[in-house]
Amino acid sequence: MNESQLLWAKRFKWISLAEGFSFLLLLGIAMPLKYGFDMPLAVKYLGWVHGALFVIYIYVVFPTALSLKWSFSRTFFALVAAVLPFGPFIFDRNLNKSQQTKF
Repeated sequence: MNESQLLWAKRFKWISLAEGFSFLLLLGIAMPLKYGFDMPLAVKYLGWVHGALFVIYIYVVFPTALSLKWSFSRTFFALVAAVLPFGPFIFDRNLNKSQQTKF
């Protein structure tokens, strides 16, 4: 893996983990606060953060896929992972196994 590929891989990893954590916080903390305790501001603010991270994630998938020469199916699964709880974490684990390196 050359420097450019390593940079894209690290960038994608950090963004995907941040997006995954924000999604879990939104589902696991903000939504129960909104509907269980009538505190909708948690969803408002965390929703904005998650939305921004989601857009960044989708934006970064394509240059990362080109740089790392991902197949269509791997790119597709990267996109699907963004909308599933725990998806980015599972995709990252599988990516680490297939790349045979930790970044």
